[in-house]
Amino acid sequence: MIETVLVYIEKNQQYLLIHKQKKDMNQGKYLGIGGKIEPNETIEQALLRETYEETGLTLLAYKHRANIFFHSGDYTEKMYLFTSNSFKGSIQASDEGNLVWVPIEQIKNLPMWAGDYLFLDKVQTSDAWFEMHLVYQGETLIHHF
Repeated sequence: MIETVLVYIEKNQQYLLIHKQKKDMNQGKYLGIGGKIEPNETIEQALLRETYEETGLTLLAYKHRANIFFHSGDYTEKMYLFTSNSFKGSIQASDEGNLVWVPIEQIKNLPMWAGDYLFLDKVQTSDAWFEMHLVYQGETLIHHF
């Protein structure tokens, strides 16, 4: 199983998102900041490394909000989902895509994975930690629990 980290960095009721330009399954979609956990790396080390590599920002505080499991055929991914509103540094360009601050109320108007809307809604409406499973067939979300 692949393990990844993802963080939604918040400032002034906006999230810092990356609009993916890289030619992969995420191309054209808006995502939080993150990526794969490397061998012998802790979740926290991966979170801080991925955030710095993709944005130039250093997180000063963050909260583990959920574990999200993605299922598609034989593929399974466990994503550790975080939020943060405490960081330092200046945003730097990323070769992963374009970084943009998006007002939280406009997130649902952006092209994203269908499951992202579900877990972001839960993050916005509750402070409670949760787990969610998202089952995809291709790019279509067919089931969640």
